[in-house]
Amino acid sequence: MTYRIAGLSRETFARYFAMTTAELARSGARRVTADADRGFPCRVSLEDARRGESLILLNFVSHDVANPYRTAYAIYVREAAREPEAWVDRLPPVFAGRPLSLRGFDLAGDLVCARLTMPGETEQGIRDLFADRRIACIHAHNAAYGCFAARIERHGDDA
Repeated sequence: MTYRIAGLSRETFARYFAMTTAELARSGARRVTADADRGFPCRVSLEDARRGESLILLNFVSHDVANPYRTAYAIYVREAAREPEAWVDRLPPVFAGRPLSLRGFDLAGDLVCARLTMPGETEQGIRDLFADRRIACIHAHNAAYGCFAARIERHGDDA
């Protein structure tokens, strides 16, 4: 079983990077500066921003379905983020050291099963969830804050 994890498209957020503080506020977003090398996980690059980097904090619909599992929450996007290649059968840097909630959804967008994984358990949690053929994708969320971290898809022959 193989899996693939990719960050969100930078293009999705490009309009925010040119906005003024007032325009961001009207959009329910804000510009922030990372004050530490950890704690500001970018959803495009899937790595933490470094101290001093500029990010946009905004609400993002991570599971846009017409059922009760529709999900939206705050995320960070680094203004200087570049989209890396997808991680295939390996975890992105932003997962390191974080407890994650893994939520397995079927093709209709309904929750089938979920796992809470501690650091070092995430890869096994992904494999355990994908062992259930009903699960079409997994959404990883940071367990402590509940924010969307990344979408995990089946890859290769398992897709």
